[in-house]
Amino acid sequence: MAGRTLVMGIVNVTPDSFSDGGRWLAPEAALAHAHRLAHDGADILDVGGESTRPGARRVDAATECDRVLGIIRELALEGHTVSVDTVNAVTAHAAVAAGAAIVNDVSGGLADPDMGRVIAETGVPYVVQHWRGTPETMAGLATYGDVVTEVIAELRQRLDELVAAGVGPEQVILDPGLGFAKDAAHNWRILAHLEAFEALGLRLLVGASRKRFLADVVPPEVSRSPGERDHATAAVTALLARRRIWGVRVHEARPSRDAIRVAEAWRAAEEVRRG
Repeated sequence: MAGRTLVMGIVNVTPDSFSDGGRWLAPEAALAHAHRLAHDGADILDVGGESTRPGARRVDAATECDRVLGIIRELALEGHTVSVDTVNAVTAHAAVAAGAAIVNDVSGGLADPDMGRVIAETGVPYVVQHWRGTPETMAGLATYGDVVTEVIAELRQRLDELVAAGVGPEQVILDPGLGFAKDAAHNWRILAHLEAFEALGLRLLVGASRKRFLADVVPPEVSRSPGERDHATAAVTALLARRRIWGVRVHEARPSRDAIRVAEAWRAAEEVRRG
């Protein structure tokens, strides 16, 4: 898997996620959805019990654990690579004990000061996403002089603090946090300057799937429906796969997995041409 861009399939065990809230809240529905994602090519199943869409309210760790731990345990026992999408250290620790192999924290450790300690103790890979504020306040914090420079500086600060807490840099996967305290222009600028993030020397995860900024390039009559943005999402995946970005986080696995196959075939043909 290491030679190509990986597909992280989203399993939202929530009633209020922006794209598919409530569809997979029942455990049997969540498992069926996870199995379909894996069948369609997802390398990692990202299970989350709290929505982080703009305006979403926080969920306590007990409720979150009740939603996700059984699903994580079952998927891990089946041999799937599972990540837990959480900002709570208690949930992260319990999820790793249940079989999660990766912790995906959209707050990059800012939401819970104990997260760095848990990641250091467990030794698992840790997705550190850029964010400002909370889901309730982040829309008002999308103000930058230079979004690329400032996001990188804030991610560097998070990395320094995590290393000070005992987290190994090799554990860290960076996510620029498209849509989190960023407007459409900010998102496109980040995507156009990924080399600056790659220069940090760490793996990158990019989550563009179905996000509002893609509505700018989808016909207006369908752009209001997040599910209609899957083709645009796959186009972003193809471009990311050409760069061999470590991973993409998506709602539908097959379009992005096919996009990666195309990018890899194109690269192979170019290598043959170069001889």
